[in-house]
Amino acid sequence: MIERVTTVVIGAGHAGLAASCFLGARSIDHVVIERGEVANSWRRERWDSFRLLTPNWQSRLPGLAYDGPDPDGYMTTKEVTQFIERFAALAGAPVRTGTTVTSVRRSGDGYHVTTDRGEIACRTVVIASGACNLPSVPSFSEAVPAGVRQITPYEYREPGRLPDGGVLVVGASATGVQLAAEVRASGRPVTLSVGEHVRLPRTYRGRDVLWWMDASGVWDQRYDELDDLTRARRLPSPQLVGTPERATLDLNALTDMGVELVGRWAAVRDGKALFSGGLRNVFSLADLKMNRLLGTFDEWARESGRDGEVGPVERFEPTRVPASARWQIDLGSGEFSTIIWATGFRPDYRWLDVPVLDEKGHLRHDGGVVDSPGMYALGLPVLRRRRSTFINGIEDDAREVIAHLADHLAGRL
Repeated sequence: MIERVTTVVIGAGHAGLAASCFLGARSIDHVVIERGEVANSWRRERWDSFRLLTPNWQSRLPGLAYDGPDPDGYMTTKEVTQFIERFAALAGAPVRTGTTVTSVRRSGDGYHVTTDRGEIACRTVVIASGACNLPSVPSFSEAVPAGVRQITPYEYREPGRLPDGGVLVVGASATGVQLAAEVRASGRPVTLSVGEHVRLPRTYRGRDVLWWMDASGVWDQRYDELDDLTRARRLPSPQLVGTPERATLDLNALTDMGVELVGRWAAVRDGKALFSGGLRNVFSLADLKMNRLLGTFDEWARESGRDGEVGPVERFEPTRVPASARWQIDLGSGEFSTIIWATGFRPDYRWLDVPVLDEKGHLRHDGGVVDSPGMYALGLPVLRRRRSTFINGIEDDAREVIAHLADHLAGRL
């Protein structure tokens, strides 16, 4: 028997639950399908010491804001899970856990959703299954000698579970620098392969750098105002870490810890990892972009009359270039027992039987309105604003996307 409902929301993370909140407010009948539990990725796909990059006071969802004792701290995975669970209960979201979507296809003027627990016919679908379902690992990883263990951040938990020996971390975004620092602090030799990255200080002029992103309006820049939207959506996450000390974790900090820096891993040849040169240029570009952004903050503070509320203007030491970065490493020498691929993630749409993916497997959408009538997306990078990736960015996105969905149902489009 086929169940009938107006809207199916796929995913019960913060994005899917926000969609449910606004659907409920408009009295649109719907179900939220979740393959695991509420906030499943937070429960299952984070390492032990993981914390949010955003300070607690920025943790807010529709009708729910952080109300704990440490507004300037950073939530642990357990705290994030509890926060999202509170939101699910507050919103009264009709979540069906332990239900896996195996197919979504067009059917008449709507969609047919197949799950491992039955069939659902609906007029609209909201895809909120996340952008980080599968690790992105380069194909040349297959040429790494069998004696070297290869893992992704999904499999990493803490340094004590790694084999004895050196560790090669590949990727210098937030995940890469955090894992490199944690493994190095455990006493192991660590080498970090660095490509394009976004450098930011944890604090600037006495405030969290993400306070500046929030207050200055940088985070509210809309997707249709960006010169290169595709690039903005694929930028790596900034080099930040959430710690009680509000410490800056950039490449200089890692160098001071004894982490060796090498260039972007380009290939494997005859059992050797080959790294690109040009670290100086990579570092200079990241420093230039950081200083440009800090200049934007300074200009905003002056023009808004906020200069007196914050500390004096700061500038930071340029990223130090290694005297002689290695350009190749023999992976069979025993120097490294483990490679951690912190090279990003990609969505998993293998269940989506509607032709709405581009050549790289990303959804074709305009601010969350997918290229198929009645299909929508939430929770993707720079979906409608620069802040879309973060928990505090979902409320405005969900409100506007569900408003479009309601107009579609009412025949106003």
